[in-house]
Amino acid sequence: MGDTRDLCPHLDSIGEVTKEDLLFKSKGVCQSCGVSGPNLWACLQVSCPYVGCGESFADHSTIHAQAKKHNLTVNLNTFRVWCYACEKEVFLEQRLAAHPAGPSPRFSEQDAPLPSHPLKAVPIAVADEGESESEDDDLKPRGLTGMKNLGNSCYMNAALQALSNCPPLTQFFLECGGLVRTDKKPALCKSYQKLVSEVWHRRRPSYVVPTSLSHGIKLVNPMFRGYAQQDTQEFLRCLMDQLHEELKEPVVAAAAALVEARDSDSSDTDEKREGDRSPSEDEFLSCDSSSDREPDNEAHMRSASRPCSPVHHHEGHSKLAGSPPRASPVRMGPSYVLKKAQVLSAGSRRRKEQRYRSVISDIFDGSILSLVQCLTCDRVSTTVETFQDLSLPIPGKEDLAKLHSAIYQNAPAKPGACGDSYTAQGWLAFIVEYIRRFVVSCTPSWFWGPVVTLEDCLAAFFAADELKGDNMYSCERCKKLRNGVKYCKVLRLPEILCIHLKRFRHEVMYSFKISSHVSFPLEGLDLRPFLAKECTSQITTYDLLSVICHHGTAGSGHYVAYCQNVINGQWYEFDDQYVTEVHETAVQTAEAYVLFYRKSSEEAVRERQQVVSLAAMQEPSLLRFYVSREWLNKFNTFAEPGPITNHTFLCSHGGIPPHKYHYIDDLVVILPQNVWEHLYGRFGGGPAVNHLYVCSVCQVEIEALAKRRRVEIDTFIKLNKAFQAEECPGVIYCISMQWFREWEAFVKGKDNEPPGPIDNSRIAQVKGSGHVQLKQGADYGQISEETWVYLNHLYGGGPEIAIRQSVAQLQDPESLHGEQKIEAETRAV
Repeated sequence: MGDTRDLCPHLDSIGEVTKEDLLFKSKGVCQSCGVSGPNLWACLQVSCPYVGCGESFADHSTIHAQAKKHNLTVNLNTFRVWCYACEKEVFLEQRLAAHPAGPSPRFSEQDAPLPSHPLKAVPIAVADEGESESEDDDLKPRGLTGMKNLGNSCYMNAALQALSNCPPLTQFFLECGGLVRTDKKPALCKSYQKLVSEVWHRRRPSYVVPTSLSHGIKLVNPMFRGYAQQDTQEFLRCLMDQLHEELKEPVVAAAAALVEARDSDSSDTDEKREGDRSPSEDEFLSCDSSSDREPDNEAHMRSASRPCSPVHHHEGHSKLAGSPPRASPVRMGPSYVLKKAQVLSAGSRRRKEQRYRSVISDIFDGSILSLVQCLTCDRVSTTVETFQDLSLPIPGKEDLAKLHSAIYQNAPAKPGACGDSYTAQGWLAFIVEYIRRFVVSCTPSWFWGPVVTLEDCLAAFFAADELKGDNMYSCERCKKLRNGVKYCKVLRLPEILCIHLKRFRHEVMYSFKISSHVSFPLEGLDLRPFLAKECTSQITTYDLLSVICHHGTAGSGHYVAYCQNVINGQWYEFDDQYVTEVHETAVQTAEAYVLFYRKSSEEAVRERQQVVSLAAMQEPSLLRFYVSREWLNKFNTFAEPGPITNHTFLCSHGGIPPHKYHYIDDLVVILPQNVWEHLYGRFGGGPAVNHLYVCSVCQVEIEALAKRRRVEIDTFIKLNKAFQAEECPGVIYCISMQWFREWEAFVKGKDNEPPGPIDNSRIAQVKGSGHVQLKQGADYGQISEETWVYLNHLYGGGPEIAIRQSVAQLQDPESLHGEQKIEAETRAV
């Protein structure tokens, strides 16, 4: 049973409650807006009959609770109780059965004292130690919770179940709940955390209703609104991109140096070559031309403002799929959404590039090295591209014959090229593959169709592409279009590899689905044949975690997910609210669409067991060291956790940033000295921390920054008010609204980085005489000469654009529009 400290102190405020009363209330409506169920909540305060709507509507239940200070409310659909004051779920039956003992916290442990050695060699589902009544209870599987279909939402349910069964991600949301903090709307990370906590809770219901998360994803991307069937892969990308945006944190310089020392390819500001179109997109049936409209069948590289809907690029690796750049701070304010200016004035200094990371990028990001070789001068150009998933073609019979001919006949490659996709496997791999194909051939061919393996799809993806004809390569050395060869190899393997099989093809007049069976291994997917020689990953084999399948045609169908439970190792089918145990043969014969593989981690399991043994041997006299809770979660769930990253809770001066000190308990875990020394000796990184203090240098910098912001905005408002009061200003200066919005975000505290020099290059045009004029239709604002001088003195930049107008010209609607724009956007500052 849990500690009495974990008992919700507000349970005594509940009056007499019966299930019949709740069932009666569930048939009612919200007393504030009149909306009916299913997502209604009833207040449990003594003598309070209020029933209100939930997050999927106007959330009047929360408004009532905050206004009346009524802390406890019950969902009239699931009968689960939530305490607003404690910010966690509470259980009435446990209160009645064992009062005054109470359950342990449901989400994070941010109010509990720091444990001395919270290292456990236990599976993900055994996180709530206080609730465990027996060892047998700990070994019971959890996570077997279905999800209600909200109307053609099987694509979402299957994707969520597949992600839920990725241990590193789920463990983060269960064990590191205090790190799930964001001020960005719609706070999808909070909705996902709540959903994961419900799905993996010991007292789970048979199914949950993912209303909050569904509502949030529709706010992020309108394409998911309504009740039309959507693509599960596109939903996955949109969800993970948004989770990254909400949870991302800047990489501290010292931490970045550690990562670069270990993995020099991890930069997220990689160059991308334009025009490198892969001809293999036309050679394979599912790897087609730009007319293909399956979500992300074309390159899906990270761009500064990639929407979650399908975007088709012709840059970077043409077969690679990914997500927005982890290094580019895409700022989305409440009143505008703008990308940072790409081009600054000549000679002006650029804003310092800031790198970002999150639990999403830590788990799913890998990188590919693309090489293009000119067949005339032999020059090789390289590009590093970050991917979040790989979109693989499904080769047909003729393509399989070409691939196997190249593989097994050891087709020669031009010196210096890296087209040896399969040659590294040797004769042993050939014999194993031959036996496997013989066994498969015993099954009737009408059942299997063409014998295609996941390795075949990978080989097709990484096969060399000839650049010739209309797709010749522009060689920088030859300064001409030349025939070339394009290769790619994996430079860094992700902890969890997401593979998308390109089954759908949409033409202008029709669509069809490639239903060829693709066999895939449950264990031991070896990626060594596809690795670059510079690859630093030590573990190269993967085991299957989950697979999403699509039943039906290109026009309609149904998604289900098969997932392996991390506790008992059994496979289960997740079909909306129904969860059924299945044999692994049912998984292997499934029509795979999206697969999640995890690095094999036998050695990592032994390492964790050794650390647990060390923790049990601690002596009272040993020193205590602080380690990042997030890194410790990596150690408990990753095959390759990488160096210790204590910089996640430290500033560049080695102290605690003032804004993090009040929740430092959520960021760190205390380890005994022998455990710290073992981990540090094994993984490196650091730094060693045995004392926590608020950084005084950062405090001074914060106060200076706040003063700077206050002075700048006060001065601007004063000058701008004087400008607005002028009836006939003799001269009006123009300023780019794009730069102005960046400055506004900075002085309002929405962006910590100053905007850099004024960049009027986008609103200026230079006449033949060299005179700078305002570009027609430019997005600009009007300011006074005094304001321009003030801002230019602070930030520099240009060019200067002045308009000298008569009274009649000042009445021009465009001029008034620009002037009012500045006034409107600064009134609320």
